[in-house]
Amino acid sequence: MYKRFGVLSALVVALVLWGCSSRPANTVKTEMTPPVAVNPIQKQLAKFAPTVIEYDKSQLSEGDQVAVLKLVEAAKLMDKIFWQQAYHGELTMDSEMLDRIPGARDYFQINFGPYDRLESNRPFLDGVGNKPPGANYYPADMTQEEFTQWIADHPEDEAAFTSNFTIIRRDGDKLVAIPYSEAYAKYLEPAAKLLLEAAEATDNTSLKTYLTSRAEAFKSNDYMLSDMDWMDLKDHALEVVIGPYEVYEDELLGYKAAFEAFITIVDKEDSEKLEKIGNYLNDLERALPINEQYKNYNRGSSSPLAVVNEVFVGGDAKPGVQTAAFNLPNDERVREAKGSKKVMLKNITEAKYQQVSIPIMSRLLSEADQKKVSFDAFFNHIVLHEMCHGIGPGKIVVDGKETTVSKALKDTYSVLEETKADVVGLYQFPLMIEKGVFDASLQDKLYASFVGGIFRSVRFGVGSAHGGANVITLNYLLEKGGITYDDTNVRFAVNYDKIEGAVRDLARDVLMIQALGDYDGAKAFLAKYRHVAPSLKRALSMLEDIPVDIRPIFAVEEELAM
Repeated sequence: MYKRFGVLSALVVALVLWGCSSRPANTVKTEMTPPVAVNPIQKQLAKFAPTVIEYDKSQLSEGDQVAVLKLVEAAKLMDKIFWQQAYHGELTMDSEMLDRIPGARDYFQINFGPYDRLESNRPFLDGVGNKPPGANYYPADMTQEEFTQWIADHPEDEAAFTSNFTIIRRDGDKLVAIPYSEAYAKYLEPAAKLLLEAAEATDNTSLKTYLTSRAEAFKSNDYMLSDMDWMDLKDHALEVVIGPYEVYEDELLGYKAAFEAFITIVDKEDSEKLEKIGNYLNDLERALPINEQYKNYNRGSSSPLAVVNEVFVGGDAKPGVQTAAFNLPNDERVREAKGSKKVMLKNITEAKYQQVSIPIMSRLLSEADQKKVSFDAFFNHIVLHEMCHGIGPGKIVVDGKETTVSKALKDTYSVLEETKADVVGLYQFPLMIEKGVFDASLQDKLYASFVGGIFRSVRFGVGSAHGGANVITLNYLLEKGGITYDDTNVRFAVNYDKIEGAVRDLARDVLMIQALGDYDGAKAFLAKYRHVAPSLKRALSMLEDIPVDIRPIFAVEEELAM
């Protein structure tokens, strides 16, 4: 959440009063006829506020106007791949079963399958069984133990089996790793063709390079070069990322990356205001509350930060709760060479804040803290959250063997990494004020804005990485006294005498689990803090009429249909 320098106030006004801007901008519009909740599925469906996501093509050159449509078509192919990755069953969007219950078809589409992402992947349709923790990346009956034993017995398979870009299948009594380029060739081949057509259309040299190398990666299954090329994008109007990235869907081992796509337009004015934060990466690393031996100064110092407006998303970026920002790539080799890029989705953040966050804060925060919340602090913390994904332990040594935090922590990695980014971003906020990046007035607004935002994220479901991270943070800060709870009024308040120390302690505890690659410690930490306490359960029951998130309706799809 972070805007920088003295122009912070002007930027916030531009974000909140979006339609009043004198310059062209993408816009969001909330539909005025949300679904009426009658049965349980319709009740869940009503938690997503339909929101039209428009885009202003006048911001694009003629070539980029052609390219953006090609890219949206490629992104829709990521939808098809992600369906296969997320869901192992036989139901499809054409299944007649979805017509028997009002709302079922829409909710099936929102969740990319019959599992409710707001309810820890609980089935919302009868007869479909439970979702395998490994989604459809592994055989549904395969366990962690079987996977680990296979590698122990066949060490030559370790690289392929733990790769982010393979699926695991049975071949008789054997397990085999199949490269994504082979498993999803039906969709990756036409997607590669569309990327090359978009590369031909755009007049930006760096975007041409990225799209061309990413098309090749779809065939070769080697994404490192194209990730490097994505980091080198410059002077571009279209910010595009497409391919396999996040491992949240793999709750069995946390290895397998899901295909996704973000098609966005760069807000150059606001990006320039924020990009100087990247100058402070070493300062952020140095300030981490862990011993020097565990700090990581080897990652690339580049940390471009882009403010963009979303045109379309596909694949893993689409189901359930919408992403407000992302930090990529995840490949530690690329991060060490070039760092990582933080991309803020401004029009999506605005929609979430106005439609969800403000109503929640008015009900659950103390009156004193309600007066302190601000969009500035909300947005700027999101920025620091993304920045902090790029600092801290990355490559580590466990039992004398070099590995990465993600591989060492396996299925616990995603939720702990999101917890780290949240709490370290909170911890580092005062440093950015000290450096003059953030306005000093935000110091008094930071904690109230963050705590108020916890309840929005917890509603995503504690089984999700982001929802789980927020419930962990809430429980930890309550335990340490940094947050207090008034059971009579069902209100939460910041304890300003203890909040800074509690945040520091949580940051240290999570960072040390990562630094040591302590899988058993991670499991114990999650068992202790990743749960819904009675106070939170009562508070959440008071929010049932408030949407959990937005449901984007992309205007660009109408253009494609013409």
